[in-house]
Amino acid sequence: MSTCVIVPAAGSGTRLGHPEPKAFVSVDGRTLLAHSLEAIISSGVATTIVVAAPEEFLLLARAEIAEVVRRLSVNAQSQEIAQSRDVEIIAVVGGADRVASVDAGLAAAGEHDVVLVHDAARALTPPDVFCRVVAAVSSGAEAVVPVLPMIDTVRWAETVRPTDVSAPAETDGSLGVGTSDDHDSRTDCEVLRGDLDRASLRRVQTPQGFALAILRRAHEAYREEVRTRGEGAREATDDAGLVERLGVDVVAVDGDEEALKITYPLDLVLAEHIARERSRTQSQ
Repeated sequence: MSTCVIVPAAGSGTRLGHPEPKAFVSVDGRTLLAHSLEAIISSGVATTIVVAAPEEFLLLARAEIAEVVRRLSVNAQSQEIAQSRDVEIIAVVGGADRVASVDAGLAAAGEHDVVLVHDAARALTPPDVFCRVVAAVSSGAEAVVPVLPMIDTVRWAETVRPTDVSAPAETDGSLGVGTSDDHDSRTDCEVLRGDLDRASLRRVQTPQGFALAILRRAHEAYREEVRTRGEGAREATDDAGLVERLGVDVVAVDGDEEALKITYPLDLVLAEHIARERSRTQSQ
């Protein structure tokens, strides 16, 4: 069974505090893209990997690919480990957003039984997660995502005008909600309206796996929605969400806490710690 892994690698590094795209930020001496590629290859599930990078970073993406292949080859030889099979890895120009980047990856991927979409920002995802997702798709699921339970309390929030919020009777309204006399000088605020049952909520990770035809249908449907509704089109936060709009069941498998999405500086600190611990363990 052939499997293609598409790696959107065009996400901005602004929230990380870096000028370059997140995929090219380094953790423990290697870029997030390099860590992601090593995990995918080590899992043994991939026949083809397609990296969708910004045009100005395309040469760097190809250089990263070459370095990862060289590094893994040297490691395999030094440990007398035979690599199970060759993996074709290519880099293409991504799009203006995630959906467009995945589209570019699909166009370059060719025909495969299974396609995974994996965020380069989840660079430390253990190889076992890739194996679980592919196994579930291979067993007949049309869409599969790795998930973790929700551990925080989650509540609905509603944005309201300050005059719509009642301050406690014993105060003068100085808790940030304002009064009828000064509401024009106050910004809107959020009010919590109710909590959600976290037992039924899940944190969704990547890689997300699909039957190829299903993912193509989902992307075609989304492009049509954008064409007909313009700015009124629903936001596309991930590929599983697009597939779910087709009425397809999305099956959950176990994710992993180390598959965190590296978005903010604190995430980078945690990722650095995890990566260094892995390097230390592997060198022993």
